[in-house]
Amino acid sequence: MIDLGLAIGAVVVALAVGVGLGFLIRAHVVKAGLKELEEEAKGQLERAKKESKDIVLSSKDEALRRKEEGERELERRRSGLRREEERLQGWREKLDHRHDRLEQREQTLNKRQSALDKQRNQVETMEAERRATLSRVASMSREEAREELLASVEAEARQDMARVIREVEAEATEEADKRARKVITTAIQRIASEHVAEVTASTVSLPSDDMKGRIIGRGGRNIRSFEKAAGVDVVVDDTPEAVTISCFDPVRREVARRAMERLVLDGRIHPTNIERLVKESDNEIETFIREEGKQAAYEVGVHGLPAKITELIGRLKFRTSYGQNQYAHAIETAKLAGMIAEELGANGDLARAGGLLHDIGKAVDFENEGTHVQIGAEICRRHGLREEVVHCVAAHHNEVKQNSLEAIIVEAADAISGARPGARREGLEFYLKRVRTMEDIAHSFEGVEEAYALQAGREIRVIVKPQRIDDLAAIRLSKSIAKQLEGNMEYPGQIKVTVIREVRAEEYAK
Repeated sequence: MIDLGLAIGAVVVALAVGVGLGFLIRAHVVKAGLKELEEEAKGQLERAKKESKDIVLSSKDEALRRKEEGERELERRRSGLRREEERLQGWREKLDHRHDRLEQREQTLNKRQSALDKQRNQVETMEAERRATLSRVASMSREEAREELLASVEAEARQDMARVIREVEAEATEEADKRARKVITTAIQRIASEHVAEVTASTVSLPSDDMKGRIIGRGGRNIRSFEKAAGVDVVVDDTPEAVTISCFDPVRREVARRAMERLVLDGRIHPTNIERLVKESDNEIETFIREEGKQAAYEVGVHGLPAKITELIGRLKFRTSYGQNQYAHAIETAKLAGMIAEELGANGDLARAGGLLHDIGKAVDFENEGTHVQIGAEICRRHGLREEVVHCVAAHHNEVKQNSLEAIIVEAADAISGARPGARREGLEFYLKRVRTMEDIAHSFEGVEEAYALQAGREIRVIVKPQRIDDLAAIRLSKSIAKQLEGNMEYPGQIKVTVIREVRAEEYAK
């Protein structure tokens, strides 16, 4: 019994253990299944999110695509509307133009209609007058008809006389032109003068290239002294055995050339000797000017001129106008005027005097106010020349009404001399005016002693009075001159303004 009970107990225990193990196994299986279900649910959820995200992205892409298609369609329709609007605008302009043309044509037709109506009225008036005349003639007596015929013949004769007078005047004018051309041609052939182009540089020959170093001096002392004393620009370049002197003013250039030649011959090149030789050359040029003035008066046969007048004539040798030398131009004009006057039976001496002196004012026009005509006439009047000569000078540019044949001849001779081929050119004249304006601007400042335009107008050298301008004022002066040049002149490139202030102390040993 006991063994049976034990066996039953063992069986019960075994069953309980088996049930427990089965429950545990089942619970484990259920738990594993739940985990698989959970993971599957998570995977499905991830897939659902991804699918929904893809759907959203595709929806956005589709929306953008449709939006872009809509914008393109809208732009296409707008372009079509613009083209249609432009086409309509073109048609509108064509219609407006056609309407304007129709209005102009209508106005023209109205004018023509008015003209036709006017002509019709004139024809009707003339017909009425003709009928009235016929009616009047039909009732005329013999004497009345004769008087009417004579009046008609007289009117026709007057018309013929007027025609003959016009023909005679035309023939006289043509004959006068032929004679004038003959006179002028003869005078020009007898003159046959040459034209020499003006230059702005002179070359001085040297015995050797070693002389260039002596001309420059230690630290450039000699060449600076020479340029300052003569007011020129000395160019020392690679040209063998030569230096170039450049200056727009021919008088200063000639003075510098002569002084440089003397320095080379003398051999003593230092500032003191430079200043002495430049001063001597300047005195020689003044003598040369007086002699040239006398020679010009003698050459054209004008005698008894005052010394001051002949000096001014000589100064014309260093004056140009549009590239033409005024000294040669004055002599040429005087000869032409004298020849033309003799051909026409006028006063040849008066014409020659007027021709020689007609541009005398150009010798000093840069020093006085007014035109060279006014200045020249005043100079002649002040020195007691005849009023006829003064009138020729004053009237050669028609600033004064001409009241003599000689004045007209002087004007014609002046025009012939200036207008002949090769006589003038504009470039040099404009250049001279520019550099002269540069010097005038520099001279307008207080304390300036001398001003020279150098290097073809690319530099202006200003020498100031050291007692009135100190170093700081010299710097300010250079800036002021540069600013004045910028405001008042037109020039290519740039202009260098150099202000020189030099103090000299002199004392004599006794």
